[in-house]
Amino acid sequence: MRTPPMGWMSWERFHCNIDCENDPKNCISENLFRGMADRLAEDGWKEMGYDHVMIDDCWSSMLRDKDGRLQPDPQRFPGGIAKLARYLHNRGLKLGIYGDLGTHTCGGYPGTTLDKIETDAQMFASWGVDFLKLDGCYSNEEEQQKGYPLMSKALNATGRPIGYSCSWPAYRGGLLPSVNYTLLGEICNLWRNYDDIQDSWDSVQEITDWFFDNQEILQPGRWNDPDMPVYMDQSRSQMALWAIMAAPLIMSNNLRTLSNHGLYTKFTVYSPFLCLYVTLFFLQKRSHIEVYWRPLSQSASALVFLSRRQDMPYHYHTSLAKLNYTAGSYKAYDVFTGKTLSGLSATTEFTVSIDPSGVVMWYVYPRMHYEHPQDDGRYPYIRQKHRMSSSLHFHKPRVLPPSLL
Repeated sequence: MRTPPMGWMSWERFHCNIDCENDPKNCISENLFRGMADRLAEDGWKEMGYDHVMIDDCWSSMLRDKDGRLQPDPQRFPGGIAKLARYLHNRGLKLGIYGDLGTHTCGGYPGTTLDKIETDAQMFASWGVDFLKLDGCYSNEEEQQKGYPLMSKALNATGRPIGYSCSWPAYRGGLLPSVNYTLLGEICNLWRNYDDIQDSWDSVQEITDWFFDNQEILQPGRWNDPDMPVYMDQSRSQMALWAIMAAPLIMSNNLRTLSNHGLYTKFTVYSPFLCLYVTLFFLQKRSHIEVYWRPLSQSASALVFLSRRQDMPYHYHTSLAKLNYTAGSYKAYDVFTGKTLSGLSATTEFTVSIDPSGVVMWYVYPRMHYEHPQDDGRYPYIRQKHRMSSSLHFHKPRVLPPSLL
């Protein structure tokens, strides 16, 4: 998995709504996922990289079948998961599904106990599933220690490339030494480290602070997952923050009623740039404005100016040199306005206007580099330790002591 996955997931917006009799358009059913797949395929999302449709909890029957296999709820998924997967694949999309390494899922449906791991992995592969999110409700530390590596092995044994998201770190507090991130990088493509996101700016800020304080070094196929972008007033800020963290971009909103996704459009056109597997840097904090920097491919970099203010727009005065860029000539592309600033030297003074709780995001290029990298978005077998070495070069800011920032 060269880049973090992008797509749509049901949980944050639709949770465990199974009342298809009274709420047929919004209940967890094949109709909901087919409808969201249509929106991704027909409204331009797929072309921007949003190619996953993820089924979260509450999709299955309350009982396994007579052979001990998971089965979808027959009333809500009458065509079955395999037919739904074919529907997505015919539209150039991928299907994700939810499981839980415990006696039950978080919503109370059948879980995947240790003795069912191989059975469930084979079932997911036979259905044509492309991605598995494995939660950890109703399991203990010993079961997680055994189960998450076993599921990785079982998925590989199916012969089908299946992206693998592990919730293991979130159940161990997310921090070293309780979490072995070296092992996680060998068995999982991405992982949840922290609590579920809520549809509020306070929740976004809390998660952002935790990840910036505790981020791990990333490599190809290894992604911290701060949970889903949510569509709210500060969604532009969240998209920029999730992007500079190289986080998966799995939306959870009602695509059928989303009238304008221009903020996603301008951002996602350049998403392949966000995949150098290194830690981002926190550069400055002044007057409740925070500045973050991340190196990108093609010698580019990303700058995010985030306002934590609540009062009024703020005019932030600085230069690339003050942000630790080396001497040279640069271009800066504003992700959300589409404007390009040309002929910037490192010492050129500029002013960025940032709204309260708002953000400005730039892609900064040395003038000799302006090509966009290409990526086919397919999953390599990362869990089998097929690592890709990187010979990419980038302009790295000089690291200055805090007293000089």
